[in-house]
Amino acid sequence: MNNLTLFLVAALALVFTARAGSAPLAETRIVLSSEPIAPLPTTPPPLDLRKVGLGRKLFQDRRLSRTNGVSCASCHSLSRGGADGQAFSLGVDGAVGEINTPTVFNSSLNFRQFWNGRAETLADQIDGPLHGKNEMASSWSEVLAKLGSDRHFCAEFEDSYPDGLNATNIKDALVAFESALITPHSRFDAYLRGDGSALSPLERRGYGNFKTLGCVACHQGVNIGGNMFAPLGVMNNFYRDRKRPLSGADLGRFTTTHLESDRFVFRVPSLRNVALTAPYFHDGSAATLEVAVRVMAKDQLGKNLNPDELASIAGFLRSLTGEAPAILKEQP
Repeated sequence: MNNLTLFLVAALALVFTARAGSAPLAETRIVLSSEPIAPLPTTPPPLDLRKVGLGRKLFQDRRLSRTNGVSCASCHSLSRGGADGQAFSLGVDGAVGEINTPTVFNSSLNFRQFWNGRAETLADQIDGPLHGKNEMASSWSEVLAKLGSDRHFCAEFEDSYPDGLNATNIKDALVAFESALITPHSRFDAYLRGDGSALSPLERRGYGNFKTLGCVACHQGVNIGGNMFAPLGVMNNFYRDRKRPLSGADLGRFTTTHLESDRFVFRVPSLRNVALTAPYFHDGSAATLEVAVRVMAKDQLGKNLNPDELASIAGFLRSLTGEAPAILKEQP
């Protein structure tokens, strides 16, 4: 199956629910019957708050890196939409990452993690940055030695886990915190729930264009993406006009599966809070939302947008910004 056929099959399927994260959607099933996008649940998922709090501390703990200089929050800023505003993040000793950092907000709703989808769960994902030579460049033995010398940290683990501090429980606590990073109450969610005044005429027109032009073929469900793979450059070569040569990260799922059909195939990113997470694409090559919309329309759909289409779709995308996760409003 070639990339174009893969894309068309995905488009015809129009998967309306995210394969991971479908459980919290009972309250929105009526909306799903008529719209390809579902609002986020208004309340966070039930979680062990002690583990969430422990995960929050770990997320900001630089001891997870070899040099004690980089934390999860260094690249996934909790005040910048869960990303860091850089094309490529900086790891230990100033090492430059190879791919744009995706947002951690709402990441528990993605059906796979990483751009190439190589991790099935958030817990699986943690090993990547912790061991990555351009990220934390550490190991579990190093991390456990450092955290194990902190009696307060050890006591907190013993309070939350019968077997105390170990790599599995560190992952579990981080996942608990990351699962709490849901951003409800966007204006678009209010619109989906029946508040017609939540969007401006331009934004409503943008949502209409988003659907009729075919953007929803890949960006749908509760996370407005994150629930399927798709090839990059269906109608036009995405890399043709780029100023730098191809890298391994540009190959997408091919780096994981080594299947020719997966060359340039990526997990579709979520569009929630997309106005906060520039620059865009796996290579950080689109500096603004308007540039990203124009490129995607051309390369994925074969469409050259007129000024109103571009402005309206960008306006609609800005309505997808939700509230800060509830856990971040509380004192740590």
